[in-house]
Formats: sequence, C-alpha cells, structure tokens
Amino acid sequence: MTSARVGTAWVGGPTDETGAPVRLFCFPHAGGGATSYRTWRQPLLPHVALAPVQLPGRESRLRERPVRRMAELIGPLCDGLLPYLDRPFALFGHSMGAAIAFEVAHEMSRRGWGVPTRLFVSGRRPPHLPARRPPLHLLTDEQFLPAVNSLNGIPSEILDTPDVMALILPALRADFELNETYVPGDTDLLRCPVTALTGDKDPEVTVDEMAAWRDTTRADFDLAVLPGDHFYLRPAATDVLNKVLHHLATPDAL
Repeated sequence: MTSARVGTAWVGGPTDETGAPVRLFCFPHAGGGATSYRTWRQPLLPHVALAPVQLPGRESRLRERPVRRMAELIGPLCDGLLPYLDRPFALFGHSMGAAIAFEVAHEMSRRGWGVPTRLFVSGRRPPHLPARRPPLHLLTDEQFLPAVNSLNGIPSEILDTPDVMALILPALRADFELNETYVPGDTDLLRCPVTALTGDKDPEVTVDEMAAWRDTTRADFDLAVLPGDHFYLRPAATDVLNKVLHHLATPDAL
C-alpha cells in the first residue's frame, strides 16, 4: 500500500506516524464529525494510531454537500482511506457509523485491500435486523429536532443556539436519511472478528439486538455492555478504550 498522507479530506486532524502497529478508523454517529473521537488519540498511543473519519457536510468539510445514501458514500470513502492502509487496520463505528464501518469492511475485502484486524460496532442493531421505529428523517424540523434530542445527542449549548443549529441541521438530517434508508449491499459473512458495544439503557437498541452482530461474521465475536444511554461512549470512554486496546494492542491482533 502507499504511505500515509496528512491532510486527506476523509481523515480529520493529524494522523499519528510514530510507528503504532495498527491504525483505527473511527466513524461518527449521525450529525457527528471527526472531533467526536479527538480525546481518543493519546490514550491509544503507542499501540494504535487513531484515524477519525470526516464525512462531507460538517466541521472541516462543512461547505460540502452531505451524502444521503450509503451506496453513494462507500466508494469515495474507501478511495479516501487508501493512503492510510500502510499498516494493519481496524474499524470502529458508533450508531450510523457502525453501519458505515460494516460496509467499509465489506468493500475493502471486495477490492482486495485487506481484512480489518477487528470491526468494533457500537449502539446500532446489525443491518439484517429491521428498524423498530418509523424513520425520523421524514419529520418536519419542528418534530425532527426534539426526536433526535431525546437520544441525548445534541448538547444544550448547540440546541439553544439557532445559528449553530442551522449549520449542523443539513448534515444531521442527511445522516438520518442515509442511516434509515440503508439496506446492506453484501450478505456474505465477514472474515474479521467483531466486537459489539452498547449502553445498557440505550433506547435505540437492545442488548439482544447488539448480540445479533455475531451473525455477521465467521470469525470471533464478543459483546460489551456498559452503563449509559445511546451516547454511553462519553462517560464510559475509559472502558471503551480499554476494550479497544485489549483487542488491538496484542501480537495476536496483527
């Protein structure tokens, strides 16, 4: 593979080139960006190099049109990640990001670019299970924002600032549309091990639904249930990072 480059649009922030043996691509939740994972960089070193994915329509790519369909996203996204495949890699996705990471794992394999050392999926039922609620992206703004906020995903300082909300709303709505219209494009089982993580009080997914990710792979599977709601990643960050390092910071991971 080619050597990694700093500044590729699909990876937000500087990449670590200190020789960490594995690179971890992290995919954000709906409305989120690369900064969602900014606090993970130092705790993962020197074992894992963080590569937070930056989708169009937010943060450093705010002027770009957000993508509304998974099929339109995966090809350009994988093209953008190619410069970073200079070492073994793993994938981590939360909520919408779990579906994106799952599709990236399949696409990397189809292209012959390698199999992830591990796929981490968080806070989303696996693609083969149907949704349990009507889609939110069809709601009006007046209905949509309270519904999204019920997941505890919009900080009050943003929700109460109309100018900021106007900036993030297009990407947020597009992400919900992408996630809610998504149909998996590949029914083959993954060849990489899968770790599923969830909050024990997540209104979006049950523990049993997260356990069903075991049916997406022919390799090993494990499940971690941590205290918290849909955004348990924030208060449980130490436990999540310890889980990541447990799987990636060992010789068996490479």
